[in-house]
Amino acid sequence: MLADSHSQRVLDLAQQKGLLRASDLVAIEAPRIVLTRLTAAGLLDKVGRGLYRLPSHSGSEHEGLAAVATKVPQGVFCLLTALQFHELTTQLPRQVWIAMPRGSHVPRIEYPPIKMVQMTGDVYLEGIENVERDGVNLRVYCVAKTVADCFKHRNKIGLDVALEALREVRSKRRATADDLWRYAKLCRVANVMRPYLEALE
Repeated sequence: MLADSHSQRVLDLAQQKGLLRASDLVAIEAPRIVLTRLTAAGLLDKVGRGLYRLPSHSGSEHEGLAAVATKVPQGVFCLLTALQFHELTTQLPRQVWIAMPRGSHVPRIEYPPIKMVQMTGDVYLEGIENVERDGVNLRVYCVAKTVADCFKHRNKIGLDVALEALREVRSKRRATADDLWRYAKLCRVANVMRPYLEALE
């Protein structure tokens, strides 16, 4: 009966969390072998290394982000991934872009593929929004910070992507000029962004 109660607690936790990490079992004092048994019985689906969900849990478009957020809680979705999240680009990134503090190692995740950018101090900490999707907390940079980041990392993603994002943000009024200036200064790209911002005023 004890094994059954472990199984039920694990299934209840999976129901509650959406995505379950193997390490989550510590909190409910259930052995990890329960995950293997439940997966073999078809009661849980393995969606990545150490990541499980209920078969009835329909994955959303944010499932890849939820998987990364579960595995890398200190990661912040940035650049192309943040643009896509905020619906500000026609680009479909092949990788999930995350920002990590300087000195971090690239997280080892089988799926989805990750592209990591290192940021320091306030550039990493400022402008983070916490959004819940599929029962998982996603940390993503706000619209204005994302645009400034795109200009800062234009060598990686292309100036055309940064300009498209800036035009979208201003035409849809998704960020004020003051917010854009603030993050442009923070990311040290005010001089780069100034002519484009002024042209859109």
